[in-house]
Amino acid sequence: MSIASVETAQPVEVGGPTPVLLTVKEAARCLRIGRTTCFGLIRTGELESLTIGGLRRVPADAPAAYLARRRAEQRAA
Repeated sequence: MSIASVETAQPVEVGGPTPVLLTVKEAARCLRIGRTTCFGLIRTGELESLTIGGLRRVPADAPAAYLARRRAEQRAA
């Protein structure tokens, strides 16, 4: 299996339900950043997340919202 196919692999089964929440690792993979960087974005509030029990989860639409904000900021600069 090539690296490209690993990076683009879906975290759920084909034909399965679309995930509502992502793990931090999955969110980092979506953004093509490291897990530590992703935790840093969560810590500063730049990337939305929530805690369920002891687990940190990122809403599935949060990475796209983060990118949209960053793009708007860069256009305004």
